[in-house]
Amino acid sequence: MKEFLTIDELSEYLSMKRSALYSLVESGKIPHYRVGRLIRFKKQDIDDWMERHRKEEIDTHKKARGILKAISRPATDINSMIKKSIAEAKGLKYTPNRGRPDQGRAKKEVEYGAL
Repeated sequence: MKEFLTIDELSEYLSMKRSALYSLVESGKIPHYRVGRLIRFKKQDIDDWMERHRKEEIDTHKKARGILKAISRPATDINSMIKKSIAEAKGLKYTPNRGRPDQGRAKKEVEYGAL
């Protein structure tokens, strides 16, 4: 086989439409040579390019287990997430009370006598 291929030969070799190949050439995504208006492709460059675009086979059982594991997780309570975010934004963080009345409470609660 020839070392350099024309667009028609490459189209047949890769089973791709010529328009798709022209698009790849114009975007610079496929290795090619341009001599004036002629476009040529080196077969070895194309083979290497195709190998770089190879996708590995997916282990369907492993992928299915991961999806099922994600689905079976308990749903996060959106209300508690919002309350926690608001409290963090205001600087109010909950820490458990360890015997002292002002520990673990927001400072404003202690100042205003809410305890």
